Amino acid sequence: MKLKLTFIILMLFVLGTRAQQKVIQLYQGAAPGSENWNWTEAESDNKELNLKIVYNVVHPSIEVFLPDPSIATGTAVIICPGGGFQILSINSEGNEVAKWLNQHGVAAFVLKYRLTRSLTDNPAMELMTRMGKKDFEQEAAKVIPLGIADARQAITYVREHAAEYGLSASRIGIMGFSAGGTLTAASAFNYTKANRPDFVAPIYPYFPSALQSAIPADAPPLFITAATDDNLNLAPHSVNLYTKWITAKHSAELHLYAKGGHGFGMHKQNIPTDTWIERFNDWLGLKGFLKPIDPKAISPEEQAKNNRKKNDEQQHKDWANVKRYEADNSKVSASATSDKSVVYMGDSITDFWINNDPSFFTGKPYYDRGISGQTTTQMLVRFRDDVINLKPAVVVILAGINDIAENNGPIKLEAIFGNIQSMALLAKAAGIKVVLSSVLPAFDFPWRPGMEPSQKVIRLNAMIKDFADKNHMVYLDYFSTMADERNGLPKSLSGDGVHPNLAGYKVMEPLAEKAIAEALKRK
Repeated sequence: MKLKLTFIILMLFVLGTRAQQKVIQLYQGAAPGSENWNWTEAESDNKELNLKIVYNVVHPSIEVFLPDPSIATGTAVIICPGGGFQILSINSEGNEVAKWLNQHGVAAFVLKYRLTRSLTDNPAMELMTRMGKKDFEQEAAKVIPLGIADARQAITYVREHAAEYGLSASRIGIMGFSAGGTLTAASAFNYTKANRPDFVAPIYPYFPSALQSAIPADAPPLFITAATDDNLNLAPHSVNLYTKWITAKHSAELHLYAKGGHGFGMHKQNIPTDTWIERFNDWLGLKGFLKPIDPKAISPEEQAKNNRKKNDEQQHKDWANVKRYEADNSKVSASATSDKSVVYMGDSITDFWINNDPSFFTGKPYYDRGISGQTTTQMLVRFRDDVINLKPAVVVILAGINDIAENNGPIKLEAIFGNIQSMALLAKAAGIKVVLSSVLPAFDFPWRPGMEPSQKVIRLNAMIKDFADKNHMVYLDYFSTMADERNGLPKSLSGDGVHPNLAGYKVMEPLAEKAIAEALKRK
């Protein structure tokens, strides 16, 4: 039942998120060359491959993903998912790539291009069964020119509407994976002024010599990524294309990883291919595509630098940020708190909760006292102001992940636990019921990669649970429900692997309310 409920919540979140995106049909009426196609586009979830799949595309379209205007660079990438010209890996090689680029100030347009027809409701299995057979190759050969035409039409559309999306008409690039890489690479040949890409990025592309022609004199810069152990043996296609580019004296960069297989996309395998998109971002910066065209905008890197500076200044003035909730606390103190009032004490995970799902707090005696970036030492300093003086019935303490990330420098797990223990004992002495939350799972930190936090989180949670059990406090176990096979936060529950998204908070909320109810019962 719990799994079914979680699935429904996640699907509502996904549908809600997708509803916010703008979808553009590339052609008015039937697409040229497929006027007689009468089947219907569909989606499916392939559990064996862990893929969301789009198939039977008849009417090509692009879905628009725009970055926050404050960090927008004015650069755009059309993204062509792969899938053997029969399916589209719409998330790992499409939407997830788009969202990552948005976080770095780049607009993205995910292309659904025309495909060979699937005759079953399991198109991935159908593709694997048919791939390599002569009839399939003949069908693919017919649809490839249509897909290339769709890619060119997407470039044309984005360039024509550049001003509408705040883009530079000379910063329209294209990226594609596998079969989508075919479309991407082909876009760098035989183009017109309207559909010439300003840069191309084929990722483990299928691009045999038969599809190539003379390299244009003004060929766009090229970025290629593939793996040597590509199980479709496509690595030579990348090497061949790169070699031809540099032989023709054009700009090119090739990343050929020793391991990664075919179709790694945005999947995490804990190997160097996991960071390929960061290398692409480095390349965009090197080519000047990440410098904002709007003088009012700043790059994501500059924004992060400004945020760090602002945080440093804040720490010098008020290290524990005791002033953050001073005004709010005075209002609470002036009114009588109920015998069911709850203070949520924590860091960014708590801080962002009320903005991600304000409905959870509306009409309830709940007080969010989270502060982004804080460690347990800082929380302990402000605990009297933000918890004890409010005289709540219950405090829910969720803390420790920023200590493990060493936000304020190295600290032992025992010291982190000691701070959490001190907050809990102070609350107990003040007659406040205590709910001690597990630290949420985390496989890596985006702001401090390579620290391998997952096992530290497990060890700290064991300390917290043992203390809670021995002191008749409620232990709120988020970890067991939310951890994936890597002991991290799955992508369905988090955008960055640390902070929950709306779906993540929807999983947490019933667990929190159950723990609060249990704490209120205890004498």
